[in-house]
Amino acid sequence: MTSPLDPPVPPDRPAPVRPGRKLGPIAASVGSAHRAWLEPMRDNYLHSGLTLSELSVRVRFAKSKLSELLRGMGLYPRWEIIHSLSAELGLSQWPLYQLWRQAAVEAHKSREWIERSVEKTTVATTHTAPPLDHQAFRELVENNYRLYAQAFLDGDHLEAAVCRTFDILWLRWNDALGSPDLRRFAWQALRATVMSRTPHLDGRPSFGDAAFDTIALQTLADTADRLNQIAESLELFSAMSRMPNRQLDVMVLRHLCGLPPEGASALLGVPLATVQSDERHAVHFLESVICPPSDTEGNTP
Repeated sequence: MTSPLDPPVPPDRPAPVRPGRKLGPIAASVGSAHRAWLEPMRDNYLHSGLTLSELSVRVRFAKSKLSELLRGMGLYPRWEIIHSLSAELGLSQWPLYQLWRQAAVEAHKSREWIERSVEKTTVATTHTAPPLDHQAFRELVENNYRLYAQAFLDGDHLEAAVCRTFDILWLRWNDALGSPDLRRFAWQALRATVMSRTPHLDGRPSFGDAAFDTIALQTLADTADRLNQIAESLELFSAMSRMPNRQLDVMVLRHLCGLPPEGASALLGVPLATVQSDERHAVHFLESVICPPSDTEGNTP
């Protein structure tokens, strides 16, 4: 079993050359939930060596429709065809089904439509257990993933984002294990999922109500003297939302979630020195954009 803390060596997995027209890109209109299962399905197809014509014969679905499906175009696909494709392309069906169902809800498909779409494949969607190393990794990071998500989301959105992250990782587990760093691969999946559900203002993420309730906010003033008394203010959160992604993540983990630098380093999959550098730059940025209290001592006329 691969240790979650030891990045594996990426395997040599070149995409085979196939005849015929190249598959086009995913449509820009495809939402994050739909993209969550479509991207790994496309990846498996591109590495399968199959042509669209060959895949069309195997799943008994028109080649033109397959092309549309793999680009996220046309109507949202029914589960029967996704189930058939998963069998041919070697995708784990349970996490695929969970992601497909979530995307169907976000595509405004009714409960009746979803249930009818699944009728003939109910047995195939029976819950199965993920790989043991996936379970071990989830146990290692889930609580901290939830703390991070809580800074931006609450309620059902919070739980859905965390669950979707681990479904994505399960579906892409071989890719995760073959990446330069499993922890960094997983964090990118979490961050993308959380941000896709986070309200944004002028392109910047808005912190959720839960961020104001965390005790760790009180420690932010210890990072720099000039941050005293403003740790819970809207001004601070607005300034933090303008930071580069990694600096924002480091500040959330360190000062909203209360992780030590070593913990943030392990969770993000980056060196400790990088976390410390990002934190210093983030604090300097906050000091530069948030006006400190005026010191009027000695300035009285």
